[in-house]
Amino acid sequence: MSQSLNSAIAVIGIDIGKNSFHVVGLDDRGAIVLRQKWSRGQIEVRLANMPPCLIGMEACVGAHHLSRKLQAFGHEARLMPAKYVRPYSKGQKNDFRDAEAIAEAVQRPTMKFVATKTAEQLDLQAMHRVRERLVSQRTGIINQIRAFLLERGMPVRQGLRFLRAELPRILATPPDVLSARMVQVISDLAEDWRRLDHRIDHLSNEITLLARQDTGCERLMSVPGIGSIISSAMVAAIGTGDAFTKGRDFAAWLGLVPKQISTGDRTILGKISKRGNRYLRVLFVQAAWVVLIKPMSWERHGLKHWIEAAKKRLHRNVLAIALANKLARIAWAVLAGSRTFEANKLQAA
Repeated sequence: MSQSLNSAIAVIGIDIGKNSFHVVGLDDRGAIVLRQKWSRGQIEVRLANMPPCLIGMEACVGAHHLSRKLQAFGHEARLMPAKYVRPYSKGQKNDFRDAEAIAEAVQRPTMKFVATKTAEQLDLQAMHRVRERLVSQRTGIINQIRAFLLERGMPVRQGLRFLRAELPRILATPPDVLSARMVQVISDLAEDWRRLDHRIDHLSNEITLLARQDTGCERLMSVPGIGSIISSAMVAAIGTGDAFTKGRDFAAWLGLVPKQISTGDRTILGKISKRGNRYLRVLFVQAAWVVLIKPMSWERHGLKHWIEAAKKRLHRNVLAIALANKLARIAWAVLAGSRTFEANKLQAA
């Protein structure tokens, strides 16, 4: 590209692909001055030789890596959720139209941006995603074993530990009750279960070790119900929490707030919106249940008055969601404020 063309470009929108990138550049007036398709090998070289400008991309696979590279070149790289870019697309869908929509969207002052993740955050996030998949596979195996046994009239008490304790007796069942073929099937499933347990424990220990070495995770673990898994998942997802201005925004991003359908003078609040990071939302709800089943700790954590007042007017499931919302807001304040949780301040509030 010519030097004059490079200097005319003020904003660039990049539609990221596996092997090719569609690039649209706009000048100060918003007119298209660049419309090209670059290969993966060309994208960094060409942008490294351009004057610093605003570059927008959708937050997708590979976007965080490219964003860090472009920031190192002096560009202002911003990532956006794909669903917020879609309204700026005009006409039929193609990659150049998508890049143009990205270039339009990145200039909006009200656009919500995604913070660029560091390599360490992505490593931690990858570990959590692998662990989540392994836990899901283990749950599937346990449910399959239960279903096979129930088909033979052998129900087992609900709970992972009860099935594990019953397995030796089940595998020793006489052939007239459970066929040798089915015993072999269940034995193979039990072996798969043991292998998954080993991998999950190994990943959990590694995550715990990393969490103890991170100051942000250490602070988060001072919050009631939050341990190494939740704290590291939160740091992997939002870093220091700079993308949010207050705890309410973080709770809303997690989908722990009512879905609002309002018009005119009517304000209608429905079920929780379930937007954002599903994995982190589930973890915070689990943390809330851990706090709720330990009433002896409520006073120590400064939550006794709030929980007892909420119990009088809320169903226990709604109470768990409300407490998860509260814990998420506390966790954001602890992380963003670089301080540990203090129960006396919560009681004073």
